[in-house]
Amino acid sequence: MADESIRSGVIGHPITHSRSPLIHGNWIAEYGIDGAYNAYDVSPADLSGFLRRVRGGELAGCNVTIPHKEAMLEHIDELTDTAEAIGAVNTIWREADRLLGDNTDAYGFLANLDHAAPGWDENPRCAVVLGAGGAALAVLHGLLSRGFADIRIANRTAARAERLAARFGGSCHAMDWAREEALYSDADFVVNTTSLTMGNETDQQVWSGLDHVAEGATVTDIVYSPLQTSLLKAAQRRDLPTVDGLGMLLHQAVPSFERWFGTRPEVTPGLRRRVEEDLAAGH
Repeated sequence: MADESIRSGVIGHPITHSRSPLIHGNWIAEYGIDGAYNAYDVSPADLSGFLRRVRGGELAGCNVTIPHKEAMLEHIDELTDTAEAIGAVNTIWREADRLLGDNTDAYGFLANLDHAAPGWDENPRCAVVLGAGGAALAVLHGLLSRGFADIRIANRTAARAERLAARFGGSCHAMDWAREEALYSDADFVVNTTSLTMGNETDQQVWSGLDHVAEGATVTDIVYSPLQTSLLKAAQRRDLPTVDGLGMLLHQAVPSFERWFGTRPEVTPGLRRRVEEDLAAGH
């Protein structure tokens, strides 16, 4: 245990939706750490001022969420290789008066799949990535690290998918969202990184493209509210293995917590239940 209280938190705008204080607070209590983790609503105009407080020692570091993940790049003194490759930061920490940045989203994405669907990447042939926003950056980095030979990126705005494919290169290429048979044909893995599956109104989304995936293809959604999204329901109706997005949220918090508090926490069934209950209560 540290000699003095360690303070950290999460910044975003807005921030009231974040479950990070619940997750990290649970670990602080579980491991008997003298520390605190709070949510800070920081607007883009106030970001520089907040980071001066971190540099000054008010916090050991913090998590970073929308809309600051990419904007944070210009404020960081040193990036990990992962953050540099992804082009976004979700974790910062202080060393003396310097700020360092990492991105743990790719780790969380992969750890969730490894835990919930062991062997999902044993034959990494073809993956479909729906969406080309900030979340897709970490997902693409993760899939490339597992050796997928054919990564198809589809987005409602085709130009964004094309930019992402050009940026990552290699096995990544953009495809037409509307040409479902070509997009999904023989895919071994499908992931949604868009907000299309948020809310009950999207339960009517057909997702007919899943008719064309390979037998036994794994389907996941990084959305965790609702836990069972329209995409996952459609996959289950086709008897395809599915993985919800809550595990990604839980696992991406592990390296951040260890960085600040010096203890590597575990993602337990009890912690997951607590977050599920919080989601169900609509907090």
